[in-house]
This record gives sequence, structure tokens and C-alpha cells, in this order.
Amino acid sequence: MTYKKHFIYLVSLIGALALIYITSVIITTYTGSGTSMYSWLDSKLALRTARIVMSAEGNEIELVKKSGQWFVLHNDTEYPARQLRVEDFINIFTARSSWPVRSSSASTHSRFGIDQGQARVTIFGENTTLLDILLGSDDILKNETYFRKAGQNEVRSGLGNIKTYITGPINSWYNLRLIPETENGSLDVAGVQKLSVYTPQGVQIFTRKNRGWEIAGINVEKPDFNAIENYARSVLTAEGDNFDDSITASDPMLDLISIMLELGNGRIVTIRFSEADESGRRYAHVAGKDYIYVIPTWIAGRLFRDASSFEMQ
Repeated sequence: MTYKKHFIYLVSLIGALALIYITSVIITTYTGSGTSMYSWLDSKLALRTARIVMSAEGNEIELVKKSGQWFVLHNDTEYPARQLRVEDFINIFTARSSWPVRSSSASTHSRFGIDQGQARVTIFGENTTLLDILLGSDDILKNETYFRKAGQNEVRSGLGNIKTYITGPINSWYNLRLIPETENGSLDVAGVQKLSVYTPQGVQIFTRKNRGWEIAGINVEKPDFNAIENYARSVLTAEGDNFDDSITASDPMLDLISIMLELGNGRIVTIRFSEADESGRRYAHVAGKDYIYVIPTWIAGRLFRDASSFEMQ
């Protein structure tokens, strides 16, 4: 009986210790060294953001906000930015989440790779700095990165994927849609009332009528209205894979081919294209803009089609 009681006592003790351990792990996971949920930047203060500068590995990306829209400043030119990407990036710093404190001593900064910082994000208001944060090394599992505010000793850890925003290519920030407003779906294909395609081979004109389309300039015996609708959508949402500053909007190579969209709100969008190069790529310019898009082969192939593409199969 004595042995049995001793065995039960040991099992109970082990169970109690295990419960205490599991509880401590849960508490540490969700509160991180005694800290509560934390955000780097107050969401109301973030509304004043006018400029963001990111630097890592010798590269710098600068975003500027004008009239409520974000642009990427590159080579003294302001290119349209992906609005949703910028908003998601700012939300990383304003969202309250687990950012556990890992150290409060300056002597540990070198160990965390955060003495000078491997990367840096500075968020500016009109006349002030809203947030200046340094990014250090990743943890051993590569799941988290170490952070601290410039000028402060406290080190916290959190989302390692922030670095992908900073170290990625600059064109990952570009809104490369020829009609940028289509990025968030505020402008869809139902708004296209007329689509005209002008090439040296002739003209194709598609005009919306009731639930279908009228076609002029090409002979289509049995029009496939769904095919035309999808084509109009392809033009409306077409995008490049980069901008190019080696040519200008006045270059004569852009004078032979164009596509014109007439929208239900009265707006007319004219897009001029170069001939396809050996790989099938084209340059494109949207009237009223200062920049030139590079259109990849697969996108260019969807923009220019022959009459058979619109025949009912």
C-alpha cells in the first residue's frame, strides 16, 4: 500500500508541474515577458502620414502622399503606388498585437542585430516624425524579427514578414494598372460603354447596347457577347510589369496604335502603344500621365485580337 500511495503522489506531482509549465508557456506566448498587446503607432496619428522612407541593404524606397493618393518617388518621378499595399504596411504598425519585450538594455542591441539596425522605417507627418523604427536580426526560427524605436533601448519582437516589404524590388510598390482606379474595384467593366482599337491594320469598335454589344470595323457573324465583355475587362484591368524612363510620351513610336475607352461617367481614357518588340512586349502611355509602362508579352497578347476571337464557338 505504501508503494502505491507513493506512486500516486509522484504521478499527481508530475501532473501538477506539467500544468504549471503549460500555463506559463501560454501566458508567455500571449503576453510576452509580461507585456500586453502593443502597437507602435496610434491609428489616429497614422492618419497624418505624408511620407514613408524605408531602407535596407543599401536600397531606399520613398512613398509620398498627395491629395489622398500614394506615390512612389523614384528618380525624381512620382509613380502611382499600390494604395492597398501601403495601407496594409501602415496597419502593421498601428494594429494592436503581441510584440513581447525581449530586452530593455542597450548592451543587448548588438546581440539582436539592432545596434544600428539592418533595416529602418521612418513614417513622417507634414512637419514631424511619427515613427522611426529599426529592424534587427531574425530569431532562430526565422519567424520573428527584433525591433526598437530609434533613440530608445527597449527591444521587441514580432512579424518577420515586414522585411519583405522593405527588401523587395521597388516595382512591388508600383500600381502598374494602366487605369489605377481599377486596383480596388471602384471601376469595373460595367462602366465601359465603348471600346475602340486603332491599329495600322484597321479599326475595331465595340459599343455597349442594352445587354449586348454592337461591333463595327470587323466582320463578326455571330458575336459572343461574353467574349467581348471579357475583352473589355482585360483592357480595363491591363497592367505593366514596370515603368520605363528611357522614352517619353512624345516618342513617335507611340503614334500608330491606340485603344480608347469611353466610360459611363463621361470619362475618356486613351492609351497609346508601341509596336511589339521581338519578345512581344510593348510600351504604353496613358493620356494625361507622365510615365511609360512596359507591357509584358502575355498582357499585350490579350489587348490586340482578331475578329475570330469574338465569334460564338
